[in-house]
Amino acid sequence: MSKPVIITCAPTGGIHTPTMSPHLPVTPSEIATAAIEAAEAGASIIHLHARDPETGKPDPRPETFMQFLPIIKQSTNAVINISTGGGLGMTIEERLRAATTASPEMASMNMGSLNFGIFPMAEKYSDWKHDWEKPFLEMTRDFIFPNTFQTIEYALKELGDGHGTRFEFECYDLGHLYNLAYFVDKGLIKPPFFIQMVFGILGGVGADLDNLMHLHTIAQKLFGDAYEWSVLAAGRHQMSFATQSAMLGGNLRVGLEDSLYIGPKQLARSNADQVRKIRSIIENLGHTIATPEQARERLALKGGDLVKF
Repeated sequence: MSKPVIITCAPTGGIHTPTMSPHLPVTPSEIATAAIEAAEAGASIIHLHARDPETGKPDPRPETFMQFLPIIKQSTNAVINISTGGGLGMTIEERLRAATTASPEMASMNMGSLNFGIFPMAEKYSDWKHDWEKPFLEMTRDFIFPNTFQTIEYALKELGDGHGTRFEFECYDLGHLYNLAYFVDKGLIKPPFFIQMVFGILGGVGADLDNLMHLHTIAQKLFGDAYEWSVLAAGRHQMSFATQSAMLGGNLRVGLEDSLYIGPKQLARSNADQVRKIRSIIENLGHTIATPEQARERLALKGGDLVKF
């Protein structure tokens, strides 16, 4: 029997903008509600970003996170995972502020720099809710999302060693697995660790099943049984790749950060809708979903009683 599938839900992210969907959570209240509903639907890990409640722009301020983190913790048993990706263009210090303030069980960590191209989305809209949205997207035509070896080591020591926080290691390409292996060999990352393979972002590896199989094969060669792995795919590939991961014995991530849709040309009305859909698929395939406590045990997390919110 395969292990229960860990479902991560990323309710809002820092890529999509308010114009793109009326269902994208923006305010602290909306983010809290989305996270709680996703947990109730079956997500055992909630991956969180914050947004300015007035404009919807990605917001790294700890005080914004603290408007919804305690509510989610009090209302669910889910593992709370704070993004260190922040918003495009932020410094690593800005990206880490919320996590070092909250000292969560988990945080995300991008394992390499890449051309993070979301500018094609600007071509799909003509009327914008906010002035910042179109320039935010278009600036990625000439933008590198920096995650250098020095940056990664700084985050591992500052947040990992300093707070006992463990990571969702986001790998957007083959080389990112080898970057991760470097830090494992140096003893800065210790098993069990959690690899999130990311597909379909322009500048990273494409959403092609052969790519998924190859990254999984290389991860097995590099890490053996020392890791848990999960898959997310952007846009229309979200559900198919999540399903493939579950069939291969992996875990998965859904949420409006990764795709605004629930089906072809059909906007998801909530994050919970996406969780319920993939849960139904998983269970119909004969698999079970992991509880938050099972996720904590498998990922060796410190426990929700040791966070600072």
